[in-house]
Amino acid sequence: MRKRAEIEAEFAPTDALNACRSFYMVGIGGAGMSALARMLQHRKFGVAGSDVVASLEVERLRNEEIEVHVGHSATALREFLGSHQECALIVTDAVDLNKSPEIAEARKKGLPVVRRSQALGWLLRPYKVIAVTGTHGKTTTTGLLGAGLIAAGLDPLVVVGAAILDWEGPIREGNGEYAVVEACEAYEAYADINPHIVLLTNLEPDHLDYHGTYENLRDSMVRFVSKIPPSGGLVYCADDRGASEIAELTDVKCLAYGLSEAWLQQTFNKFGFGMNASESDAGKLLKLNLPGDHNRMNATGALAAASLLNDEDSVVELDAVEMGIARFGGAERRLQVLLEGPITVIDDYAHHPSEIVASIQGVRQRYPGRRLVVVYQPHMYSRTLEHISDFPPALNTADFVVLTDIYPAREAPIPGVSSARIAEGITKPMRYVPSRHLLPRQVKQILKPGDVVVGMGAGTISEFAPDLIREIERDVNPTKKVVVIYGGDSSEREVSILSGNAIAKALNNAGFDAELIDVTECLLRKGNVIDFTGSIRPDVAFLAVHGTHAEDGAIQGFLELMHVPYTGSGIYASAVAMDKNRTKQLLSAVGIRCPKGQFIKTESEPISILAPAIVKPNREGSTVGLTFAETHDQISEGIRMALQYPGGCLVEEWVKGMEISVPVLCGEALPPVEICPAKGSYDFANKYTPGATEEIVPARLPEHLLAEAQRVALLAHETLGCEGATRTDMIVRGEEIFVLEVNTLPGMTATSLLPNSARAAGMSFEQLCTRIVEDALNRHATTS
Repeated sequence: MRKRAEIEAEFAPTDALNACRSFYMVGIGGAGMSALARMLQHRKFGVAGSDVVASLEVERLRNEEIEVHVGHSATALREFLGSHQECALIVTDAVDLNKSPEIAEARKKGLPVVRRSQALGWLLRPYKVIAVTGTHGKTTTTGLLGAGLIAAGLDPLVVVGAAILDWEGPIREGNGEYAVVEACEAYEAYADINPHIVLLTNLEPDHLDYHGTYENLRDSMVRFVSKIPPSGGLVYCADDRGASEIAELTDVKCLAYGLSEAWLQQTFNKFGFGMNASESDAGKLLKLNLPGDHNRMNATGALAAASLLNDEDSVVELDAVEMGIARFGGAERRLQVLLEGPITVIDDYAHHPSEIVASIQGVRQRYPGRRLVVVYQPHMYSRTLEHISDFPPALNTADFVVLTDIYPAREAPIPGVSSARIAEGITKPMRYVPSRHLLPRQVKQILKPGDVVVGMGAGTISEFAPDLIREIERDVNPTKKVVVIYGGDSSEREVSILSGNAIAKALNNAGFDAELIDVTECLLRKGNVIDFTGSIRPDVAFLAVHGTHAEDGAIQGFLELMHVPYTGSGIYASAVAMDKNRTKQLLSAVGIRCPKGQFIKTESEPISILAPAIVKPNREGSTVGLTFAETHDQISEGIRMALQYPGGCLVEEWVKGMEISVPVLCGEALPPVEICPAKGSYDFANKYTPGATEEIVPARLPEHLLAEAQRVALLAHETLGCEGATRTDMIVRGEEIFVLEVNTLPGMTATSLLPNSARAAGMSFEQLCTRIVEDALNRHATTS
């Protein structure tokens, strides 16, 4: 924000621009700054600039051969100065003077540094300026008046604070004597303009972060209006108390307009239309493309201002002005309809309570009887604080309200100021979505055919409506996009690559749009997660990773943060199942038999388990770091090896018997698989080497033990809170079944147990992969 003392002390005088032939603009991507850049270019000045982010407006400027650097740096300014002389620096009021490297460089080189409003005022000196100002309606009214004067043949220069759809930009160059200019009261930017006519739409308390009080704002407006020469005049809305007060406090010539009974006939008689006061229905005043009584008021003001141009030397054809006003197509983000259809999507700039009410009323006039969903982002902490009690009544005029967090602009947070406070006063159905990035998908979930949804606010909410349309269009393509996440950084990376390749091939064959992504490469090398965001995100992530940072909840946490559905268990179940010691405790508590064991953290701990024993890392894959110890010395060596992995190790009694594994798929236990290594024990090599282990499905066990193994596997799955597919490894000794561990992301290679069990149950690999994907989509249907 700008402070009065800063404006008075930190900027060069406007006359310093007289000697300049080139300009570098900091914050060039804003609507006001981009308009100024085009004006300078049109007048053959050298122009370049920078902005903090790439945007549609930045792209437009580049297409018009204006150089724009994304990101702020002194280097770009130095390069510009290398080919341009007599340069000045123009800064938007959103830029912090003490943090800008361009400003520091400009001062170092002795360049004049000016505000955007100073440069605009300097360029406007040759014109008779019609300045449109007020708390609300400036942009649209400026566009309406400009369109009317163009239609009447006056060929004005028009400078607006947003892109005008008919002109494809915020500026319309003209060769006439008049300039129609939006003049902002925030930080007294209008003080740098010398107006011939001022059109004052209204005045309410706003921008009090700068003005302090309404009285200060009012006095500032009086000073601006008092600059009008005798040949000009003030055109003001008599239906607005604030505008009327300004008219009373100034000595300049005034012309009132309005839509109320008191002013309607007088206003239109002055225009020469002779309308009777009995015809005061606002809908009969002007036939506009724009909806809402507030726009009819704006149009009336524009017509009134045009009538003031009639004098002894010139006559303005008001019929032509009216025609131009009626045809005006509107401004960007001013009730701009971006999508018409069963669901209508509108983008709107309203950010003050009065503007919210006016916009909602306008939408209801255009779309009577349809449910209106307003998605609102408050603008600035200070403004939210000023109007904290006024926002709920304004928003309650909608049918459904969605709130997101405050757009801070250039402000630091104010303790106690939050969108949550507005939410407390909403009596209509509502939803609070703190992250605006989640608005499109969450709003789409609540929409019904026939709804009209309006993204509303002055900040980054401008991204919402286009993003919502892209979100809606996702449903047009019936092919589900699946990202198969494979690789990773665990000791089972190579196994994961095999699983990922097999899964991706199967899913593509099954009709999905499957793509492989190595998440470790994505995060550690490329540092880009764009493929997981917005409307280009996958419908689901198929987890084909194993081991640490995969089965322990880490990758699940990443996908939860990205709000992308995924296969397998959630964070908690994954983390618990990966901790073998904790798993044994939980399973034992529900009556599941587990081998006796001891959790070891250091090599120096005494060992209570006697040989023969199994030693394994506590938080690794089922066969990683595994030792089959026949002697006490082998136990010690196994502990040493296992402790090379983080998380401690387990020393368990070596229960000898038939080794089986029982998959659970979507709440259903599959046939148990008997594991028979050709030689030795079922270690990493025998597990993953083709032909090294015979897998017999179903296991050669009596029916009652097969059923019991399935019951135990399903109980273990449910006890740990697992979802999707799991695999529970067991040893069967006589009539006893011992659970060794539960794997939440079973392998999916050619030698893996889950696919083999599914095949025995009559399910092909493609069908298995498809079922896992569909299960994840169903489970995450309300959260994706």
